[in-house]
Amino acid sequence: MHKSCVKFLPGLLMIGLLSFGCAQKEDVKQDMTPKTGQTKQQVQKNVYKGKIVGKSNLAKTISIEVGKGKQAKIMMVKFDDQTKGIEHAIKGHAAIITFEKRGNDVYAKVVKQKLAKLPQGVTEIKTEELSALVTNAHKMYLVDSRPASRYGQSHLPGAVSIPVPILKEKQAALLPADKNELLVFYCGGPT
Repeated sequence: MHKSCVKFLPGLLMIGLLSFGCAQKEDVKQDMTPKTGQTKQQVQKNVYKGKIVGKSNLAKTISIEVGKGKQAKIMMVKFDDQTKGIEHAIKGHAAIITFEKRGNDVYAKVVKQKLAKLPQGVTEIKTEELSALVTNAHKMYLVDSRPASRYGQSHLPGAVSIPVPILKEKQAALLPADKNELLVFYCGGPT
């Protein structure tokens, strides 16, 4: 990476975290159709995006919260042996469910993790790469952006606790003065 690009990396990373958060829900248009409570976007694409609020292996159903605030709806879909990615239907995690109608029922075809989009100039680092950096004591500023209570339970060696709300409040004042230093942020879920 060119030195001029590296100078801006900390600021871009901070802006990305402030803008998108850590595995933050993606906005869903609130143009609800009167009969189903689904957005026009969801009906057209047969896709639900939101947080998994429940999964029953016995009833073979997944409940997903779609929308925001007062407009949020809990939608239920069935799943069967044809459903791909059912392991991603984890309570409390963001997911994208592609579904199809079969008679009067709605069946999940594919369940995927809903990941945050990284801002331009910010790159993802894989677990194995980070492990090698930590093992080799590579010079970096490692930030645990989870809540302080989670940091207190356990964290990566050398990590500094800067929960997202505090980063939003204090911004660049919390980051290292050396703008060429490698910044690595991690949180509690897939991003």
